[in-house]
Amino acid sequence: MSKHAVKYWNVLSESSRNRWKALEQTNGMIEQVTLSKDDATGEYTRLTRFKSGADTSSFGSDHHPHPEEVFIISGRLYDQTNKAWLEQGHYASRSPGEVHGPFFCEQECIVLEISTSKTL
Repeated sequence: MSKHAVKYWNVLSESSRNRWKALEQTNGMIEQVTLSKDDATGEYTRLTRFKSGADTSSFGSDHHPHPEEVFIISGRLYDQTNKAWLEQGHYASRSPGEVHGPFFCEQECIVLEISTSKTL
């Protein structure tokens, strides 16, 4: 099976604004939009927008059993576990189980996330 997606659309246009969903318990400071998803494997590609001042400290750090790639499209984000600013153009390839976050954002930041299959 393959990921299902809308083939062509401008996710950052005003007409696509309603596709972004605020994450629960973030007071609208963090939003996500799924670009593609494979329901059978759990693979997904999505964008996450951290608004200026977003802070995920209350959620703690995170890890998951599948690999993940992230690319900073715009802005910058501080990863407290890795004690590093991830800025526009930064790429990270996280191994299964790799701890990351919590994150702090002092200016709006958009992150591309690609999560590969949990079953690979």
